[in-house]
Amino acid sequence: MADFAAEIAPILQKGDVVTLMGDLGAGKTAFCRALVNALSPEPVDVPSPTFTLVQVYDLPGLSLWHFDLYRLEEKEGDILELGWDDARRFGAALVEWPDRLGSLLPKDRLEINIAFEDDSENVRIVELAPKGRMAERVKEVIA
Repeated sequence: MADFAAEIAPILQKGDVVTLMGDLGAGKTAFCRALVNALSPEPVDVPSPTFTLVQVYDLPGLSLWHFDLYRLEEKEGDILELGWDDARRFGAALVEWPDRLGSLLPKDRLEINIAFEDDSENVRIVELAPKGRMAERVKEVIA
């Protein structure tokens, strides 16, 4: 996951949204942890925002907002209160459980789906689906 996150890190820009889908324990938070550390010159402790719902990392050149919406039930007002608009205006957003965003889900985004490979607890299958303006920047990573 760390190598994959290191490939994604350089393409992120202010305003970007990366959505992460997958079963519990598939590696969504592990990807976020690796991505934050790929962007940071120093090691960063990256806890899961399952209980806080959002963690913000002010990194060199980019503010990264890590949302975990697992405990929300598509309450757009709650998501807005977490700083959704600020995250997109001033930084980039990583969103676990993006289905909870409802109409707030932007058309321009990078979707990442992480799944367990059959018969393995340690091997993952990662699928990228860039949408809108993200498609051009992600071409090199997908190749």
